[in-house]
Amino acid sequence: MSFKQQCVQLNDGHLMPLLGYGTYQNPEVPASKIFESTKIAIDTGFRHIDSAYVYKNEKETGQAIRSKIADGVVKREDIFLTTKLWCTFHRPELVRVGLERSLKNFQLDFVDLYLIHYPISIKPSEELYTKDENGKVSFEMVDLCAVWESMEKCKDAGLAKSIGVSNFNRRQLEMILNKPGLKYKPVCNQVECHPYLNQSKLLDFCKSRDIILVAYAALGSQRPIAWVDQNVPFLLNDPVLCGMAKKHNRSPAQIALRYHVQRGVVALAHSYEQSEMKENIQVFEFQLPSEDMEVLDGLNRNFRYFPVDIAAEHPNFPFSDEY
Repeated sequence: MSFKQQCVQLNDGHLMPLLGYGTYQNPEVPASKIFESTKIAIDTGFRHIDSAYVYKNEKETGQAIRSKIADGVVKREDIFLTTKLWCTFHRPELVRVGLERSLKNFQLDFVDLYLIHYPISIKPSEELYTKDENGKVSFEMVDLCAVWESMEKCKDAGLAKSIGVSNFNRRQLEMILNKPGLKYKPVCNQVECHPYLNQSKLLDFCKSRDIILVAYAALGSQRPIAWVDQNVPFLLNDPVLCGMAKKHNRSPAQIALRYHVQRGVVALAHSYEQSEMKENIQVFEFQLPSEDMEVLDGLNRNFRYFPVDIAAEHPNFPFSDEY
């Protein structure tokens, strides 16, 4: 399969690889680990790298990409790099500041995709989670349409080739799409998506508006203590998924990733092990029959590994709506 066949075309004409390497790591893991694993991912064949300001590893991610460019393994145009506007940079005059800070971290001139990480705004400060005098996160309300206009300016300035959103629900997407004077539609909506949360209604809506759905936690979760209940089920241990993997002589991770790809969903997968990365990239070597896809659809339980309860009271909290 050619590289182009392993990509989807975004509504602005750019190509995005269907499989991406996610750089989010548990907070207890040193950022240097991402430097090494991102280099391995590029060597293995990954060309789509997903990062974010809040991950605190943009410097290491950029260093890995630049080292592989210096080695002649890839050119800059071969890499599709995503990063995300953190919630403390939502005020319109801070959006470009946030992106320029990320570019300085990467030591690169542009990103291929810039996303509004969450529709939830936090008061600006040098901290990721600005706190009030009681130690609670200081949220605020910022007009998401005004944020989007500043994102459009970043695209016009050439700092981001494409722009999109993350963790937006249908209502919030429609607010952007119906904005008077809209210059660019979001190219994608990156959301938690896996067989336990298949996002079928949101996927159908996005397809109807020519917006790509990108899946984070595509294989379940690494279970970071700060975010995920340690008692939640391991997706990759699911007996249905494991049974299907055995039937096709594949791994449960390959079955889960293939499920996304066949639905037209871009999947982000994270691993530190080259053997697992090689396994993940083999997702293009086989196909699941329609009856297996229906069985996997049946695993949906609308279960979130990342419910972001900390922001549940915010007016723009996205997960109260059905989708």
